[in-house]
Amino acid sequence: MSDVVRRVSSGGPWEEAIGYSRAVELPNGLVLVSGCTSVVNGVIDAGTPYEQAANAFHTAVEALKQLGLGREHVVRTRMYLTHARDVEEVGRAHKELFDDVRPAASMIIVSGFIDPSLVVEVEVEAYRGAQGARGAETS
Repeated sequence: MSDVVRRVSSGGPWEEAIGYSRAVELPNGLVLVSGCTSVVNGVIDAGTPYEQAANAFHTAVEALKQLGLGREHVVRTRMYLTHARDVEEVGRAHKELFDDVRPAASMIIVSGFIDPSLVVEVEVEAYRGAQGARGAETS
């Protein structure tokens, strides 16, 4: 097992400006995906809460793919919403993607995000397992 931490970028508009990675894989096989919003091709796609959640989860799963993982490796999700009224729509997007995976999950109501048109942000944690952890760093 390597001691190298792997990092990937999605090219999102805030990654460079703020200085963070879309996802980080630790040597123990744990993968942490930063908060994802409904940004598509660098532009905010402020659709319905369901659409925003689906877009955000898509971004997170794409980051996992860059590390050779898929949604089946997801062990925890966090969904941040600006309105409690959106719980069902965001929950529906989560269920469609993770119903057969059943990660630990949290849904938290917050006061807002970096752009006021965003109503959902998600975080994902996945686990490769220490035996499957890889050594090469990417960016």
